[in-house]
Amino acid sequence: MSTPAATSDVLLRARSSVSALFGFALVALALAFTHPLVLAAVAAATFGVARLSGVQAKLRGAVRFAIPLALGLAVINALLVRDGVTVIWRFGELPLFGPVDVTSEALVYGFLLALRVVVIIAASALLVAIVNPDDVLRRMRRSAFRSALTAALATRMIGVLTSDARRMDQARRCRPDGGGSGRRAQLLMVGSVASGALDRAVDVAATLELRGYATRVAPPRGDRLPYSRADRAVLASALGLFALLVVGIAAGLAHFEAYPRLTLVTGVTELLFAALIVLTALAAPLLGGRRRR
Repeated sequence: MSTPAATSDVLLRARSSVSALFGFALVALALAFTHPLVLAAVAAATFGVARLSGVQAKLRGAVRFAIPLALGLAVINALLVRDGVTVIWRFGELPLFGPVDVTSEALVYGFLLALRVVVIIAASALLVAIVNPDDVLRRMRRSAFRSALTAALATRMIGVLTSDARRMDQARRCRPDGGGSGRRAQLLMVGSVASGALDRAVDVAATLELRGYATRVAPPRGDRLPYSRADRAVLASALGLFALLVVGIAAGLAHFEAYPRLTLVTGVTELLFAALIVLTALAAPLLGGRRRR
């Protein structure tokens, strides 16, 4: 029988175009619907796939970043939007804002917007985590060789420059006077890193020129590999999610209106729609593993 290790890396083993399509499908669902049941289903699918793929740590970091931003958005929406009719709190006159009346519709919609932001950022983090950047660059080089080379060098240089900045900061702190503080020290640090980046860019350009990258050559043609079991499973799951997206929009499922009064349609159809989102997303990592031995 297939083991958990055999199925946990299906999205990581699939080709980049297929994994990216799967990630975009989850992001599109979060963008298309504000209904809390659908958002909860997309969140469950995103974190379930991340756990099965072993990338849940990257999603936790993204969610920690998203929560303060989302809560701020909820508070701003509750204070500034006056379209609801059910007033639950009157703040009176505030400078620059005039009369501020918090309505239950604006408060609920603000928290739904916050949930939506968190889900979108989590789904985007999953998209970044499951797509192999080296595979993306290999596929780009067939049509945009120089762009792929530029992207590859840029991504590699970011880590080098970060390490340089960290070492320079440690060296500055080891000085007897502490290396100074405030804006002057920060400007010196930025200037040193920038000058180092320019020096490295010149060295890399000279090295590439010596190795023949300055001449115009035809982009290499890679062998087209057939679709693997992981590719087919992830592609089927991604197409299923897009089909649910189209059907949900066309049929008007998961209808939600915040203003002027809260209108939330929740029935068997919405529950089934949310369940199908979760099952379709989890089908790729669960069913796309290696064949049984």
